[in-house]
Amino acid sequence: MAEIIHSKKALAVNPLKVSQPVGASLAFLGLARSLPLMHGSQGCTAFGKVFFVRHFREPIPLQTTAMDQVSSIMGADDNVVEALRTLSEKSRPDIIGLVTTGLSETQGTDIRRCLRNFRTAHPEYAGVAVVPVNTPDYVGCLESGYALAIESLIETLVPEGQNAGRRPKQVNVLASAMLTPGDIEAIKEWIEAFGLRAIVVPDIGDSLDGHLVDAETSPLTIGGTPRSEIEIMGESTATLVIGPSLRKAAGILKARTGVPDFHFEGLMGLDDCDAFTQALADISGKPVPEKIERHRAQLQDAMVDSHFMLGFARIALAADPDLLGQQVRFLTGMGAEIVAAVSPHKHESLVGLAIPKVVVGDLEDMEKEARAGGVQLVIANSHAVETAKRLGVPLMRSGFPQYDLVGGYARTWVGYRGSRQALFDIANLMLEQHHELEAYRSIYWGDDRDGGVGKQHVISSAATGLVH
Repeated sequence: MAEIIHSKKALAVNPLKVSQPVGASLAFLGLARSLPLMHGSQGCTAFGKVFFVRHFREPIPLQTTAMDQVSSIMGADDNVVEALRTLSEKSRPDIIGLVTTGLSETQGTDIRRCLRNFRTAHPEYAGVAVVPVNTPDYVGCLESGYALAIESLIETLVPEGQNAGRRPKQVNVLASAMLTPGDIEAIKEWIEAFGLRAIVVPDIGDSLDGHLVDAETSPLTIGGTPRSEIEIMGESTATLVIGPSLRKAAGILKARTGVPDFHFEGLMGLDDCDAFTQALADISGKPVPEKIERHRAQLQDAMVDSHFMLGFARIALAADPDLLGQQVRFLTGMGAEIVAAVSPHKHESLVGLAIPKVVVGDLEDMEKEARAGGVQLVIANSHAVETAKRLGVPLMRSGFPQYDLVGGYARTWVGYRGSRQALFDIANLMLEQHHELEAYRSIYWGDDRDGGVGKQHVISSAATGLVH
């Protein structure tokens, strides 16, 4: 059991947190023909867009209600109605994600009332689904904003009913914010190996995987989970919930549809992967395919190969709760020592981690804990580059954002193969810090090496008069 310690500082000295509006927008970017709309100033949206573009290195569709000084004081309801009308008319999206920011939340905007006003004023756009999400950026983190968006999406688009199992080969996957596009692709292949078809919500593996398309530009997302697929989630035979942050969303889906669910804290390491594989075998009624058995054997061999590098390795972690929990279980299972674990947001799942404590704070808190613990490796997002330099240890980039590493967004961490590669990479970073002792050289050994061929050196001895 981990003790949760809240940092007592009055401010974030070295910020780790990414805001809730960015997390909610990320969820909507994983839906087909979707468009996130931030209700706030232009700066709020521009800042989030910079994060997305630098991380994914792709054009990102993101819109704003453009609150200014006057509307911030006098009320910005008209901004919401006009923005929804303009986007519905010009872009014709299937889904608009209406996301609040710190500015609109501080003002006290009721976005659901704004949405009702829009529906009343413009019934001609009834075919455009609008999903309202309250995501103040002064609380929570990317992961919690993402989870709030999934909850609202289910409440808005999944109809109530008792048709669970009508499509026996179809399973729902509620994918945590900790998963990369590479992770999503690996999970879909994993599920398909058992003859099942997955509806992944949201599917950033299809929309943000970095693929080229014929269209030069698009005002909407290209790829992702179609609205029609979300609407039939109630007919699936099971729901696979990956990440503790989506427990509430899974509960809402189960209450509305009756589809049974299977919960997984993460998908890294032998135990997590075995649990997921067994669940798929139970759902499908099929034996585990030979290729998955082979992937498991490869991971076991990698665990043996990297044991001497990871055993008792002192590692510092900084990440959102889901990702932090997954990494802690994976690394402690290999015998590593977690000398610092920092999260920007408290979640109940952190209490169950098998480490002494988790600090709810920023990268300065991690740096202090890591230095005191004699850290050897830091695992965090790109915000921790300077922290790792000051500590004099390597940084393994993980999480969001990664703006100084090309392709970091596409890396696969989960599954037997993803876990295997993570072991190799961590072991190599540990090996780079290991230096052999320099060979002893006598003070009588001259500087002239004659090209390394062993030239004889003449040393005179005043005491004996001998010449060697």
